[in-house]
Amino acid sequence: MADSLFQMSRSGLLRTSVNSSSLQPTLSRSLRNVNNVSALSETLMDPDDSNRGRSRMDVLFPQFFDILQAHNNESETFEVLLSLSMACKKVVEELQLEIERGMGGEQGAAHRRASISWLKQEIDTWRLLHGIYFDRILLQTDNQADFEMQEGPALGGSEKMVISQLYAINSTLREYQLVVDWLEACYDRTDAENLLHCHDRMMAWENTLFQLENLQGAAFGKKHEIVKSLDPDAPVREKLSLHALDEEDNMRLGRAIFGAIRRGRIDDALKLCKHYGQTWKAAILEGWRLHEDPNYEMGGSLVNEKLPIEGNPRRDVWKRCAWRVADSKSYDEFTRATAGVFAGHLSSLKALLHNDWHDLLWAHIKVQIDIRVESEIRECCTKRYQDMPEDYWNGKMTLEQIFDELNVAKDVSVKDFAKGQLGIIQRHLILDTCGELLQHMVRWLETDASQLSSHQLRFMAHIVLFLRQIGRVENEKHAEKIIASYVESLLARGDALLIAYYAAALSNRLQVKLYSQFLEKVEQKRARELAIDAALQAGLDLEQITRLTVENIRNTQHPLGEFGAPHAGEISAPDQFKISALEWLIFLPEQRSEVLWQACAMMRIYLASNKIECMRKTFLMVPSDVVTSLAGTFGSLDNLPPREECSLKEYLCYKVYLAGVDSFIEWNRRHQNPPQKPTSIAAITSQDNFTERLVSEQKEQNYRNELERWEQKVKEQAKQTTEALYNILLFPEKGWLVDPFISKEPENAAQLNWENRLLQMEKLRSLCLPEVTMLLHEVMSKSGDLVGCVRLADEISSEHRQLYKVYTKHKMAELLAKIADTSLELLNTKQDPWGYPFTA
Repeated sequence: MADSLFQMSRSGLLRTSVNSSSLQPTLSRSLRNVNNVSALSETLMDPDDSNRGRSRMDVLFPQFFDILQAHNNESETFEVLLSLSMACKKVVEELQLEIERGMGGEQGAAHRRASISWLKQEIDTWRLLHGIYFDRILLQTDNQADFEMQEGPALGGSEKMVISQLYAINSTLREYQLVVDWLEACYDRTDAENLLHCHDRMMAWENTLFQLENLQGAAFGKKHEIVKSLDPDAPVREKLSLHALDEEDNMRLGRAIFGAIRRGRIDDALKLCKHYGQTWKAAILEGWRLHEDPNYEMGGSLVNEKLPIEGNPRRDVWKRCAWRVADSKSYDEFTRATAGVFAGHLSSLKALLHNDWHDLLWAHIKVQIDIRVESEIRECCTKRYQDMPEDYWNGKMTLEQIFDELNVAKDVSVKDFAKGQLGIIQRHLILDTCGELLQHMVRWLETDASQLSSHQLRFMAHIVLFLRQIGRVENEKHAEKIIASYVESLLARGDALLIAYYAAALSNRLQVKLYSQFLEKVEQKRARELAIDAALQAGLDLEQITRLTVENIRNTQHPLGEFGAPHAGEISAPDQFKISALEWLIFLPEQRSEVLWQACAMMRIYLASNKIECMRKTFLMVPSDVVTSLAGTFGSLDNLPPREECSLKEYLCYKVYLAGVDSFIEWNRRHQNPPQKPTSIAAITSQDNFTERLVSEQKEQNYRNELERWEQKVKEQAKQTTEALYNILLFPEKGWLVDPFISKEPENAAQLNWENRLLQMEKLRSLCLPEVTMLLHEVMSKSGDLVGCVRLADEISSEHRQLYKVYTKHKMAELLAKIADTSLELLNTKQDPWGYPFTA
């Protein structure tokens, strides 16, 4: 593909050192406009999203996810980088189109330009990753076996052959060339390319020639002394200038030539020289090519065919002259820098490229490649070469030394970029010091987390994911912290698929923690189903996640709302949210025991707070198949583990309690609402006519019938209520809210807060059982079952259940007073205090 990341072949690696001048496809443009990442952060984090292009950039979140999903094989690792850069490029094109259309006005355009600058930086970094690690992971591994027996290039070969072999076996030099290729592909200075577009093809220095041929005057510059000759060396030799217009054209051409070289387009530079009549410059630019005589190499096998000689046989002389040009103050800065590129003269390049980090890095590495290539040629080729100046050989540096020098550069913009996030990221990727890179990223998260936008976190996280996949992550904790920060930024977006996918790249502890935080904010049922599906698809530990989600919601303390506490019988919004959280545990049948455990924990709190409606709704959240499901999971109810066995009995205790309370409420409702006696019955007199008397007697009869039915229904309801309340008091197996006998506590008793649970249940017994007893006494007393009221004392004092232990002195005194009053009523009915008739 035309815009794909550069695929470096051996011939491509040699294009600035070997005779081949073929150029690689131009990559997307580069990153020169933004050196301060904080400005980008302010742009990307601005909450006002209207007309600023953020929605365009935000599509990168799902697009990056889709790319990773589509390329999940290890063999497609490097294709992912290509796809990521292409996704960013499409967004850049859309933002540029919006700027052209004037969307958002000047302010919106400024924000979009900042976003474009960041995305171009990101695109270039993805391409750097692809180019340099493609060589490190694939080419170096594949070629290692081929070249491990070779000590170096063979002696006596041609310059081109020696350097071809050097690039093939020297991975360090190859990486240098890859960085240069990347820097050239990212170069985005269109001004140099457009400098000469307004000029037609012309002869060199035509204004100077015209003035020399017409000594009597010229339109411009006749009072200014110019050169007397027109050979290429005349301005330097005579120390005179050209015509002012030619000087200006010369400067433009020099800038355009160097710009083409900076982009790696040497052939374009040659065409410029020829197009504008300066063929001698084109000839000079050919002098750097490595020499090779194919006739000599073929040993004369083709007698009748003579092949052309490649390169410059006197390249050493040409290079010495180029060094002198670059070192001379007599030439303009572009001519010196152009010569310095091919002569390894760093000073001339730094003088011109002093205000850009990438330009200076390109200059340094170009010089290092030149020195290493020249050194190899002089060691392996048998011919005698002209000596290069001592300063040339003293310019050898390592990459670490180069980056150290850039960190202390005099230019503030260079220094700022070197110490900024993008500069640090690109430096460590080039140096292959991924451990230090992750340390820097973690430091940014710890010190400047609020300044990092979600897109910066996305960028960092995907770098870490790539480095992890190729085995370059040394400290897994650092990698997890970076990815976790990105997942946290995704929580606000609420996309379950993205959150689940990236959370799956973390350890189980962080997976559970972060995805649980996401689930806590999901309220709609359909959204919850999608979140569950996303977690299952990503392979998350859903059982732990949902358990922690429910526990976190259950333990959250909510202050009273604007309208204070809800009215009796109503459920507040926080309680409603807590109860609905149990829904997370009913999606998977495997979690029936967990939903039972969590529901019981909620009901204990609601019962202690006297929130019966909340307790009832919590009870209804437990699936009706919970008992059969537990029996099916563990074989039978006799094989239940301790936690499940205890929570199941507790659940049944609440079921009995709610049944008793509901029955009492129904009895009380019926008892408090007897049929109303017709008002006309008491007012009937003998003087009323027959019709009125008949109507009155009919109403009275209806009233008596209704009263009889009411008494019967109240009696039946009282009987049912009495049984329901007795079911609470006389609950089997050691009593209500008392755990069945278990041989030992659960293994994770501390995690389950087992002791706290037992204390809560004991407290609920002391709160609820005395109240149930009082309700039972009230029902029997108002129903005329006075004997049953007295016999309550037998049940309370029985040593079998020891219900008296849940009573305080005050509660016991209150109950005994009620029973004493009942005994008095029995005495008034000529029975003894226990309800037995007196015997003679």
